Amino acid sequence: MLMGMGALGLRLWWIQVAHGAEWTAQLRGSSQATVRIPSVRGEIRDRNGLALVQNRASYEVDFYLPEMVKGYRERFGPPPLTEYRAIINGMPKDQKEPDIIQIVNNGIVPRLDNLDLARDYNAGQLARHYRNDTEVPFSYIKDIDFRTMAKFSEHDVGLPGVDIAIKPVRSYVYGALAAHILGYVGAPDDTNKEEARKYTFYQGDVDGKSNIEKSMDEYLRGKPGVRYLRRNAKGTIEGVLHEDPPQQGANVFLTLDARIQATAEEALRAVSRAGAVVIDPNNGNILAMVSVPSFDPNTFIPSIKAKDWKALQKDEGDPLVSRAVSALPPGSTFKLITSLAGLSKSLQNARYNCSGGVSYGDHYFKCWVAEKHYTHGTLGLADAIKVSCDSFFYQYGNAAGIQSIDAVGKMLGIGEESGLQLTGEQMGNLPGPEWMQVHHPQERWSQAQTANVSIGQGYTLVSPLQLAIAYATIANGGVCYYPRLVDKVLNQDGTPVLDEHGKVAVPQTPRVRSDLRNQLSRDQIELVRKGLWKVVNEDGGTGGKARLKDVQVAGKTGTAQATDRGHKDTVAWFACFAPFDNPKYVVAVMVQGGEHGGSVAGPIATRILERTLAMDKGEFDMQVAWLAPAHKSNPFQMIKDVSYAGGNLAGNDEEDADASQNADAQMASSDASPDVEPEADSAGSVQRRAAPRVARAVPVAAPAPRNFFQRLFGIRRQPAPAPTPPPPNRRRGTR
Repeated sequence: MLMGMGALGLRLWWIQVAHGAEWTAQLRGSSQATVRIPSVRGEIRDRNGLALVQNRASYEVDFYLPEMVKGYRERFGPPPLTEYRAIINGMPKDQKEPDIIQIVNNGIVPRLDNLDLARDYNAGQLARHYRNDTEVPFSYIKDIDFRTMAKFSEHDVGLPGVDIAIKPVRSYVYGALAAHILGYVGAPDDTNKEEARKYTFYQGDVDGKSNIEKSMDEYLRGKPGVRYLRRNAKGTIEGVLHEDPPQQGANVFLTLDARIQATAEEALRAVSRAGAVVIDPNNGNILAMVSVPSFDPNTFIPSIKAKDWKALQKDEGDPLVSRAVSALPPGSTFKLITSLAGLSKSLQNARYNCSGGVSYGDHYFKCWVAEKHYTHGTLGLADAIKVSCDSFFYQYGNAAGIQSIDAVGKMLGIGEESGLQLTGEQMGNLPGPEWMQVHHPQERWSQAQTANVSIGQGYTLVSPLQLAIAYATIANGGVCYYPRLVDKVLNQDGTPVLDEHGKVAVPQTPRVRSDLRNQLSRDQIELVRKGLWKVVNEDGGTGGKARLKDVQVAGKTGTAQATDRGHKDTVAWFACFAPFDNPKYVVAVMVQGGEHGGSVAGPIATRILERTLAMDKGEFDMQVAWLAPAHKSNPFQMIKDVSYAGGNLAGNDEEDADASQNADAQMASSDASPDVEPEADSAGSVQRRAAPRVARAVPVAAPAPRNFFQRLFGIRRQPAPAPTPPPPNRRRGTR
């Protein structure tokens, strides 16, 4: 007896004292529920601190499906079942699960319909969600309006698993402004189930899907919060114990100047398909980067409707493509690289004759002036740049050699990665003998191929961003910088974000790719600069329309032939910098479907330069305002010229593209996978159930208790009768 009492006492001590804390923790865990609160992303701002991307509160109606099935079972009895085929241990097997579609349609939608809150939904998506992502609530209505929110607050829906959630969502403050740079966000491709299991109720974060939102996601993403809820002995939520609020992510400051960006956006909307880049030549900072047509990233928030996504994909202008980082034949703007290659071979004093063309093998390569029935005569380098003489550069390029041309091009970043991690960015192409052997082994490299490359045709492909960097190098006297788009990343307290080694994650120091001054003299570089000055400022130059009053501009025109996904195009280019003696800005403009570089791309670049310089002097104030997407009804219409009110009408000699030379453009592809909201199907259509009504389940148990979101939002519960069919003439729910 004593031994038995002693054993019992020892057992009680073991449970209550030795392991008391463990059992207390387990009891506490069973008496509380946890809710994951989504993190809040940091803002994206321009270099002056102007917020381009912020956050706003979004209300949505969520279905917590396990709670819904549990409530159905308590109220109506065993739920209906459905069968599906699953792969178990590598073998197909028939499985059964609660028919969530019937549960929603028969037990949830009728009550919502009585309150005129029912909406059409995609039942197939609901079933897949229940099967694969049970931990995450199903979003029934996203971004609900005030009227709908008021109805939910006014009426107690009385349904377990139906909740109102507040989520932070992105707001792209100025609409389509800088859309191809900022990118957009969306639901993650996969749910982190291991993390989701840590919470009773899980609200996930969004992921950056493209461009800055994607490349800077690790810094923009904040830390989630947790709300602890108290359960009673029956498992009913009774209130909030405490809350650990989410922490906002870091703010990303771009090198962009929103005023210059807005200026470039306005100028580029004169045409249908184009890209433009504005760079500070003294450090590689990107001040503006524009592409048209464009899109409004707010369309993707909180998710994009299937019909809107299809419309964007089918738009023949391809608004999702960033033409600023797409690669196309650069035409005569590439003669800058050829010029520098020749100088590396000491050809600064070389002179060549233009008699209308040059023969290589069995092919006669014409100069563009041959169509105008005159010749350029004998020229030196600066004047050849001025008049863009093809015959000169055919001979000059072959004298320099393809290896030198490719070497200089590589030094300037052509055919290389920029390091910006922009979605779909194209590296371009610098063809040569080795490239030819890999991609066209049936062909042999020849002087004819070098002649093509020398004038920016053939297989040569360059993006507006790459061209801007190349011209920035000659503008500043020979230093080639990597382009910079992110200036700094700051925590919410204003301190720089540090990496895992304790160093500043995004340093503000410019990065140098190469320095031409190690190979070329100052006089050699100045010879090319002089030629670019002549293009704009001397009579007979091909860039006369870029001339500005009181400011000396230097630049180069270009016109090329390209094929964009089967459509033949003329591509107009203009790259320039100003002021000539102390350059502050480099502008590169590319227009697909532009007839000539000087008459189409030139005026656009001049418009950007003129207004940007005027802002520096305080003579012009560009208002940054909300922008609708740029779009024209006929994006493939040929553009003969571009002019603006009060613009420069100076005459110039227009070079033409050689129609016999054609290359396939490399358009910036988008591998982003947006969160697409599918259209309602027949099983999820509220209208379909207008008549006859589907029989309702009959309650067999008391209604489920008031759910926790109703308690949190202060919704007062009123006695809710069992769902009954509405009168036959009741207005149906609308989308």
